[in-house]
Amino acid sequence: MEPTKNVMNQDNKQPIPRKTNWDLLLGAAFLMATSAIGPGFLTQTTVFTQQLAASFGFVILMSIILDIGAQMNVWRIIAVSEKRGQDIANMVFPGLGYLVALLIVLGGLAFNIGNIAGAGLGLNVMFGISPITGAIISAVIGIGIFLVKEAGKAMDRFAQIAGFVMIGLTVYVAISSAPPVGEAIVKSFVPDKIDMFAIITLVGGTVGGYITFAGGHRLLDAGVRGVDALPQVTKSSVSGILVTAIMRIVLFLAALGIVAQGLAIDPANPPASVFKLASGDIGYKVFGIVMWAAAITSVIGAAYTSVSFIKTFSTTFAKNEKFMIIAFILASTLIFALIGRPVKVLVLVGALNGLILPVTLATILVAAYKKKIVGDYKHPLWMTVFGGLVVAVMAYMSAYTLIMELPKLFL
Repeated sequence: MEPTKNVMNQDNKQPIPRKTNWDLLLGAAFLMATSAIGPGFLTQTTVFTQQLAASFGFVILMSIILDIGAQMNVWRIIAVSEKRGQDIANMVFPGLGYLVALLIVLGGLAFNIGNIAGAGLGLNVMFGISPITGAIISAVIGIGIFLVKEAGKAMDRFAQIAGFVMIGLTVYVAISSAPPVGEAIVKSFVPDKIDMFAIITLVGGTVGGYITFAGGHRLLDAGVRGVDALPQVTKSSVSGILVTAIMRIVLFLAALGIVAQGLAIDPANPPASVFKLASGDIGYKVFGIVMWAAAITSVIGAAYTSVSFIKTFSTTFAKNEKFMIIAFILASTLIFALIGRPVKVLVLVGALNGLILPVTLATILVAAYKKKIVGDYKHPLWMTVFGGLVVAVMAYMSAYTLIMELPKLFL
C-alpha cells in the first residue's frame, strides 16, 4: 500500500481514502491558518502598516520565511514521533512539557478572550446587537461544532469555508483602496526601516504559542502520522503558512491604500476603519463578516489546540476532551464579558507568543535527534539549520523586545 494513497485513522485504524486524506491535509492547514487569522491578526497588520507604510512588506516577507522554518520542523517531528508537543518536550527534559503546556494554555486563553470579543464585534457590525450578546451567540456556535458527532470534520470544513470567505472579501476591499503595489514590492526587499518588534509580533501571531501545533495535532488526531506521511505533512504545513500569508498581504495592501491616501485610521478600531474608508458602509459591513469569520475560527482553533496540550496528562482529560474544549470557550466568553479587549492587549499577546517560539522550536530540534523519540528517522540537515536559524533570530529579537519594546506598550 502506497503511503501517499492512504493513512491510518487513529480511532478506527482503517485506511483513509486519498480524497478524504487531502481533505484532512487541507483541513489541518486551514485550522492552523484560521487560528492565526483572528482579531489580533487584523489589528496587528493594520497598526504596523500605519506605522511602517510600504516597508511593512519586508516584515511580512521575513515573517513568512521564519514561519515556514518553524512550522515544517514542528509538524514533521510530531508526525514522525507520533506524539504531541508536550509529550515530546517531557521526553527531551522531564517537566518541560508541563511548562510548555502551561504557557501555551495561558497564551491560548488570552488569545481566545480577544477572539470571542472579535466575534461579538463582528456580529455587532453586521446586525447592530451588543458585542457581549454577539460574543455569547458566537460561543454557542463554536460549542455547537464540537457537539457534532464528527466534530473533527465539522471543524475542518468550517475553517476552510471561513478562510475562503475572509480572503475573498478582503481582496475586494484591497482593490477598493487602490494601494501602491509597485512601492510595496520594492519596499518588501529594500525597506526604509527594519522593525524587529513588528517581525516578532507577526511570527508570534502566526506560528507562536499554540498556533504552530494546531495543524500538527489535528493531523495526529486524524491518523496522519509516521515517516510515510511526511510528504503529506510537509504539504499541509506549508499550505497553512501560504494561506495565512495571502490574507496578511491582502490586508496589508488594503491598509496601505488608505495610508497612502493620507486618510486617518481610527486607533480605537484600526481594521474596521480601513474597511470603511476603502469601501464606505458596504466596506464596514464586509469588515463585520471578516472579523466574525476570523474570530470564530480562531476561537475553535485556540480551544481545540490548547486542550490538546493537556489531554495526554490524564485519562480523565482525554475522555472528556469535548467538554474541556467547551469549558475553555465558556471561560473565554465569561472573562471577556467581565474585562473587555483593548487593542494593545491583542498586539501584546502576539508578541508574547513570539517569545515562546524559540523554546518550543529548540525543544523540537533537540527531539529530532533523540532515537527514543523519533526512532531511526534521520532529520534533514538543511531543515535543522533552517530551524536553528529561526531559533537564533527569534531568541535575539525576543530579548530585544523584552528589554526595548514591550515596556513602551505600558507607557
